[in-house]
Amino acid sequence: MSTAAITSPTRGATARSEPPTVGRKRLVKGNEALALGAVAGGADCFFGYPITPQNEIPEILSGLMPKLGRVFLQAESEVASINMVYGAAAAGHRAVTSSSSPGISLMLEGLSYIAGARLPCVIINVQRGGPGLGNIAPSQGDYFQACKGGGHGDYHSIVLAPWNVQESFEFTKTAFDLADRYRMPVFILSDAVLGSMLEPAVVPDEFPPVERPDKDSWAACGRGRRLHKNVVNSLFLRPEDLAAHNDTLQATYAAARREIRFDSRFLEDAETVIVAFGVAARVAYTAVTMLRREGVKVGLLRPVTLYPFPTEPLVAASSTAKRFLVFELNAGQMVEDVRLAVNGRRPVSFYGRMGGIVPPPEELADHIVAMATGEDGGAS
Repeated sequence: MSTAAITSPTRGATARSEPPTVGRKRLVKGNEALALGAVAGGADCFFGYPITPQNEIPEILSGLMPKLGRVFLQAESEVASINMVYGAAAAGHRAVTSSSSPGISLMLEGLSYIAGARLPCVIINVQRGGPGLGNIAPSQGDYFQACKGGGHGDYHSIVLAPWNVQESFEFTKTAFDLADRYRMPVFILSDAVLGSMLEPAVVPDEFPPVERPDKDSWAACGRGRRLHKNVVNSLFLRPEDLAAHNDTLQATYAAARREIRFDSRFLEDAETVIVAFGVAARVAYTAVTMLRREGVKVGLLRPVTLYPFPTEPLVAASSTAKRFLVFELNAGQMVEDVRLAVNGRRPVSFYGRMGGIVPPPEELADHIVAMATGEDGGAS
């Protein structure tokens, strides 16, 4: 499957998700692409702790980062990892960590502190089944966790959801620029399928230095280069001061809406629009192309930024489509944002699988036809 064209309504143009990478095409595993994307994005420091199914990311970085003169450290826990990210980001470095669902849960207090201190960093989540320990099979059960904050307080992270190995590399690479641009955390939301699959992808053989913004105005990186003192914290004891700080954060999140990205297929005449992200969108795309050959007017809208959420294209699609079906590998999470976007203009139903089960495209196609003909018994 080729990299999709990404439509951004705020930019008013259709373009690739990222500029083409200079390198060579070879078979690349998804977790390897995530690791190489972090290096290509200029990550100075990696701090992490092992957990399946993302262990190949720290394994690769443990060999590559020291060779490039960068920092790799296996922390004693996920709690330690995210607080090391906090410290490195506060000192102006490009810091990254990776984990899988339960490990990300342990990081959420630190992530709230990072967001409150307006620090840029990148967090990679190769999702597994849950709740609890669950299993190591693919899931999309962490949508709420990534997109709705997860930790305490009114904060957000930018969330990018790749659907193939090439995007896993590209999105991780660009995540560092986005984090620095808005001084906020950026999530890469992968899963056990995307992390484990092998696909042709273009990745670089060398990693030259990356241009990055000057952080002297806010980073706590010593007094050697300037006379003023920078203080990094999220503590504001006076309610008026904390309210003003939160206003600044909310203005940042509003500005980040210019980064909205999505992918649309066959929407021009679609009566049924399938909304899916990540690996579920790959299943949906295959089902859509199968039904198209049979004359069924169905299309696909794939959110690429899960936060900020692409509300505008859903509003536009609701002016022509008759119905929406949200397909996720969970009990129904993104469906809430789709319903808010459509806002009652058209019916929005949900179809999902849990426990690490990825249904075949034929199963989804049958459900689409049943829903379109009113034979599904009324989807939730």
